[in-house]
Amino acid sequence: MEWLKAAIDYGIIGFLTVLSVIAVAIAVERRLFYKNLKIDSFSDKKSLELELTKKLHIIATIGSNAPYIGLLGTVLGIMLTFYTMGKEGFMDTGRIMSGLALALKATAVGLLVAIPAVTIYNFLLRRVKVLMAQWEINNSRKGSEGE
Repeated sequence: MEWLKAAIDYGIIGFLTVLSVIAVAIAVERRLFYKNLKIDSFSDKKSLELELTKKLHIIATIGSNAPYIGLLGTVLGIMLTFYTMGKEGFMDTGRIMSGLALALKATAVGLLVAIPAVTIYNFLLRRVKVLMAQWEINNSRKGSEGE
């Protein structure tokens, strides 16, 4: 069962770290895209909306699933601790506590990935709504000037 400890430490926590990097990279890319976007170059609202919301679902998916991945690490860590306790019989409290700490570390990392991802998603979604509203304002003026 020693492989399970490595799977929790390197597999689950490593996977969560990769997800965090992906979420931040997409957020930076989207923010730069929004900053350099010329909303007047879009002739219809739907094509603008498609461009603005591209890749946002990935950040939302990471934010909503990271706690569950962390929880999986916690469950595996607790299973490992109980397995070791059952196999060895009596264990000192130090080994029990270190096993439980390993388990809780996975939950903490899951939350550390999820909270910023959800926050970033909400900020980017707000920016999308502002840009959409600006496009609507600009295009309603153009329509009324032509009359």
